[in-house]
Amino acid sequence: MADIGRGWHHLADRNPLVGFVDACLRGAAQVVLQNNPLSGLLILAGLAWGAVESGQPRVFGGGVLGLVVGTATALALRVDLASWRKGLFGFSPLLTGLAVPTFLDKRPLMWLYLVLGAAATVVVTLALNAVFKRWNLTAYTFPFVLTTWFLLMAAYQFDRFTVLTKLTPKFPGEGSSTGGTFDWGLVPSFLHGVSQIYLIESWVTGLLILVALLINSRWSALFAVIGSVGATLLALWFGADGASLDKGLFAFNAVLTAIVVGAVAHRPGPLAAVYTLFGIALTLVVQMALTTMLTPLGIPVLTGPFNIATWLLLLPDRHFAPVPNHERVKDTVVSAVRHSVERPGREG
Repeated sequence: MADIGRGWHHLADRNPLVGFVDACLRGAAQVVLQNNPLSGLLILAGLAWGAVESGQPRVFGGGVLGLVVGTATALALRVDLASWRKGLFGFSPLLTGLAVPTFLDKRPLMWLYLVLGAAATVVVTLALNAVFKRWNLTAYTFPFVLTTWFLLMAAYQFDRFTVLTKLTPKFPGEGSSTGGTFDWGLVPSFLHGVSQIYLIESWVTGLLILVALLINSRWSALFAVIGSVGATLLALWFGADGASLDKGLFAFNAVLTAIVVGAVAHRPGPLAAVYTLFGIALTLVVQMALTTMLTPLGIPVLTGPFNIATWLLLLPDRHFAPVPNHERVKDTVVSAVRHSVERPGREG
């Protein structure tokens, strides 16, 4: 397996087409902060399964199109080549590509809207990382969130589009925000909490994502499980909507927070684990608050809560055995994006 990996890496260095494919695969994995093309391939396989299983293969097609357009746009903008090779300019456009066909009706113009959105996500990534560098942070998936919010809000004003968020715009306090019952078949619900990172509701997809994490980082896989289980049980305890709990909608943001705080930004340990558990609870509260704020607009929170909670957790700069030179940190979003901002222009 190691020889195959080295052979693939060597081929990607020498062949531009293979290098582009490699960057795209790594981009798929970088959504969950992993720099591994095999992890990315498994995740894409999981997305294909989940999209077909739900009867929406166009969602998978949109994700792949967004990934390719975003990766190509970054190359055209002459971003830092080392960061580009790590897939750091592909993961947010991938999510944008998944979101547009998920939340907009199927029309030919939707695909043009998607391409424009994916390209815009790259520009927003460069802009936000330049800003967040001042606080020694990265934008994570917020370029996807911000771009998709604008795309959906703009779509309400276009006759050619119909927004399908299944959210009824209403002011806070109007109607009931909870309902349904929670199915105590817990394992599928927890796996849904992982798959919903990519806007897919499928326990098979969630399982494949966990395997993809395990291939690259056992700690990331462990904290992903902790994030999903912890957020689901806490939301259940607080009396959140049972139907949404079943779909994993209260867990996916916490999964990302747990991976960053527990396995990427800090060396795993007792203090980091406690801080991560606190972060899971904080993420859930932020998500519910954002849901209240965005409901009148009829748009979903996406991974906004993860970004806000993680920034708040990392800004205090509490070092629970930090690993600034650890391989996981070097090869994922945390430092590589910072490096790309500091060294504008394409290498080579």
